Amino acid sequence: MSTENHPIELPDAPADQRRVLEAGGVACWEAPLEIDTYEPAEPDRYPLFLDRRVYQGSSGRVYPIPFTDRILPERTRRTWRAIHLENRWIRLVLLPELGGRIHIGFDKTRGYDFFYRNNVIKPALVGLAGPWISGGVEFNWPQHHRPATYLPVETAIERDADGSVTVWHSDLDQLQRMRASHGIRLRGDRAVIELDVRLVNRTEVPQTFLWWSNVAARSHERYQSFFPTDVRYVADHARRAITAFPRADRPYYGVDYPALASERPDADRIDLYSNIPVPTSYMITDTADDFFGGYDHDAGAGFVHWADRAVAPGKKQWTWGDGEVGRAWDRHLTDADGPYVELMAGVFTDNQPDFSWLQPGETRRFSQYWYPIQEIGPAVQATLEAAVSLEVHGSQTRVGVATTAEFESVRIEVARDGATLAEWTHRVAPGRPFTADLDLAAPAHRDELVVRASAGGRTLVEWRAHRADAAEPWVATEPPAPADIAASDELVLTGIHLVQYRHPTRAAEPYFREALRRDPGDSRARLALARLAYDRGLLGEALEHLDLAVERLTRRNLNPERGDVHLLRGLVLERLGRLEEAADAFGKASWDGALALPAALGRSRTALRLGDARRALEFADAAAAASPASPQAIAARVVAAHAVGGATAAAADAELAAARALDPLDPLLAALAGELDPIDARTLVTMAHELHRMGATPLAAELARRAEAAPATAFGNPAPLAGYASASFHRATGDAQAAAEALHRARTADPRWAFPSGLDDLAVLEAALADDPGDARANGYLGCWLLDAGRTDDALRALDAALAAGIDDPVVWRNAAVAVVNTGGALDEADRRYRRALELSPGDARLVFERDQLAALSGASVADRISAIEAAGPGALVRDDLAVVWAGLLVDDARPAEALDFLTSRRFQPFEGGEGRVIAVWDRASCAVARELLAAGDAAAAADLLERGTHVPEQLGEGRHPATVVAERFVLLGDARDRLGDRAGAELAWRRGARIGGPLAAGEHIVSEADAWVGAARLRLGDLAGAEEIWTSLEQRAAALEAAADRVDYFATSLPELLLFRVDTAERRLAEAERLRRAAADRRSGQAAAA
Repeated sequence: MSTENHPIELPDAPADQRRVLEAGGVACWEAPLEIDTYEPAEPDRYPLFLDRRVYQGSSGRVYPIPFTDRILPERTRRTWRAIHLENRWIRLVLLPELGGRIHIGFDKTRGYDFFYRNNVIKPALVGLAGPWISGGVEFNWPQHHRPATYLPVETAIERDADGSVTVWHSDLDQLQRMRASHGIRLRGDRAVIELDVRLVNRTEVPQTFLWWSNVAARSHERYQSFFPTDVRYVADHARRAITAFPRADRPYYGVDYPALASERPDADRIDLYSNIPVPTSYMITDTADDFFGGYDHDAGAGFVHWADRAVAPGKKQWTWGDGEVGRAWDRHLTDADGPYVELMAGVFTDNQPDFSWLQPGETRRFSQYWYPIQEIGPAVQATLEAAVSLEVHGSQTRVGVATTAEFESVRIEVARDGATLAEWTHRVAPGRPFTADLDLAAPAHRDELVVRASAGGRTLVEWRAHRADAAEPWVATEPPAPADIAASDELVLTGIHLVQYRHPTRAAEPYFREALRRDPGDSRARLALARLAYDRGLLGEALEHLDLAVERLTRRNLNPERGDVHLLRGLVLERLGRLEEAADAFGKASWDGALALPAALGRSRTALRLGDARRALEFADAAAAASPASPQAIAARVVAAHAVGGATAAAADAELAAARALDPLDPLLAALAGELDPIDARTLVTMAHELHRMGATPLAAELARRAEAAPATAFGNPAPLAGYASASFHRATGDAQAAAEALHRARTADPRWAFPSGLDDLAVLEAALADDPGDARANGYLGCWLLDAGRTDDALRALDAALAAGIDDPVVWRNAAVAVVNTGGALDEADRRYRRALELSPGDARLVFERDQLAALSGASVADRISAIEAAGPGALVRDDLAVVWAGLLVDDARPAEALDFLTSRRFQPFEGGEGRVIAVWDRASCAVARELLAAGDAAAAADLLERGTHVPEQLGEGRHPATVVAERFVLLGDARDRLGDRAGAELAWRRGARIGGPLAAGEHIVSEADAWVGAARLRLGDLAGAEEIWTSLEQRAAALEAAADRVDYFATSLPELLLFRVDTAERRLAEAERLRRAAADRRSGQAAAA
């Protein structure tokens, strides 16, 4: 591997685009870039069912995306597709193969990257599905981080008559199959990046989403984030904590900023990256302004973000921190480009997690803007035309104005109490800001002054102080248990909140069921439960809830205010094949104007499938009237018109061509035009199902057949499920021979990464099994679908049927093992299934790891677990999680030197939020070796080992968090120094071990077994009362654990454990309590014996 760093070299514009630039226009061209790249390993062949994984404060559910848990260590030169967009002042590089991100944002007037330029593509395990890279601008939706952040998107270049150029990026999201299109636009007369976003819920049910544009900016001691001056407070994820801004007035993320400021002036300023020592997020709680940004005081340049705060309230900073943890992550994410901060802009969201609703067929369109600034310093006010800065120190004042367009004559005025103190008239243009120093003659406060910049009699930007609300904002609280909530509407609203925010560790269903226990006819709870049942494919159960909801809603009023119950009822009946009843339900739903589009589409689908093409066309016309730009409405008109035939079909084709011209990336319109060639072949299957439900079954069969020929990729593998879909479509047209051939192809297709999802996949699998209950493949895929849906009993039955049919796929055997555990079955039977999976895939690292997890649950001995891992061969230890377990087992087996050698012989790649595990086992191994050395009389070697370990080796991939208790290491180091005759050095080490807390560890301290060593350190220092305080805290923590409920912290933001098995945590919780009590008792008895 080459160790030479290669800065990205940007190509010159081709001749035709150079001429455009020289004429003052916008150049856009495609030219590949050679970039040093660390490639992700191949995705895991096994589906991951992570419904309880906590990720960015919400659900870390990743299914059906293939999961990648390793990055290859070798760097290569890779050619990446790149689109270049440039005007006189700004140059952008866009990477469509990485989610359509802006990779480079370059200020040509200063030769400065106002967005962080990462000269290497170096993913780390930060993303929802694994790989994630830093730098540039990432566009995150429908949750953070974008599920497709490391996947390619479709692109189109649009050149408008006014000379502006927009590069469009579009895809169907990997989890919900909604569609996002984001256009990145430059104009020839403005130094502004425009982001034009269209989000469409093209599914049939309400969906939740958020949008965060994630800007990275290179950071250092003199990089400053700036927010509107009326921002007084900022909040953590989920508003679980707040602090003042820009000077933190309390401990935040465990850092006591006021204490630090008492030792070092301005150390409480959290708008400065270098003051934040640990990974930290903060989001503003309120502002009357639309801007924020960042400024590099060394470069004299920065950027402003602007967006309408009515829809774009989110303004956030994230940093890995200027400390050991942050520097470790810097090494994971770049080779030579150093740290960065993220300045994130949220639309329809102001926190993480904070999700909004998109109704069926609904489109949201919005814009965000960025522009570079120079020389003026952090802005105090900004518009789309200009930014103004104002610094006041006593009577000395500095004013700056930067504009986004050229103005020959800008008038800048400074006033106080209505009186003009100074004014200037200057030419101001991008890269040519105005700055001036002013002596006010008497001391002033910034808020007393008004600064206005105008041109041509029009105000470009004006600063005047806002009246800020000094009241401290609210902090979120954990909702009570269902039985403890008094009001039924609060029960329903709490359940809806848990669904909306995709809460990973609290289920919404108990809240809805408690509402029904009190009032069985509660229509809100019935609808909510029906939606959950529908998503899980329980159509009969959903219909039962909906019928009871309709009964309550229409008891006195046959025309309810809302039609959502009727709409969902129509969908359920449609999927049950009861088309006449479905049509009636859709008709009733159409009385609700908000649901006019999905209701009309439902009526059109059912009418066409019932053979009434003209009525279908009428309903499609109604859908188009409700939403003229809706691709689904246009598609419904085209399909129905072709069924009618004649001139109607020709007119529909013309309409289709016009719609394609306006939106060339829409997959449904492309499919109807015979031009769909998606990057993600699963899109072929999605469109096939939609067209089949519309009545265009022959076209659906054609698309499905094409998907059968598509290879497996990081998107997944469409082929097997496309085969089952083909069979279903041919069965619907009466072609039994073609259906049989398609079934054969489905059963023999490569199953790798074929993870079925959605109700359409469920339907074709159930149809296949209705014809042949012994179809092993269909049962295996169905079991996979049901496991993801949380229907574990049903999943076990399907998977057992696959096993009984003789399937020899290790994925199915492994899924069957998971189903056994998650249904409360015998753990030895689950182990038997894992053993069979390993016979089919010898040495498979994931299977070895999961089987060891099962062994730990079963209470297997250390020796047995070691033996099982050794039997798999050294290749299994390629997994970091298994490597950490292995090292811990070696320590438990009194082989710490082997563990230490093993840990220091490899490089680890942690998941974000999972940091500390490698260090923890390394500390255990180090201390165990040191104890052996002390027992052997080699105190010098022990001291050397322990001292070196105060700095974590880089290859462990982690930095030590300052709040981590490392008392054992310091107790033993003190013991070693004491034996060497260095009493002063010994006491110094013991004092370090005796401390809990401090300015960098001021958060809530969770007592653990490690605290016993704190007590030991205090004993060595003669602090008996301090030691007793520790023993008491261990007992109190044990009592709290014994009394605690079995649940994860409601406000957890990152719990990266890939929670495979649904097992009761009580046993482990009580075991921890017992260990704490034993530690306290042992230390007390040891203290008494020493006395």
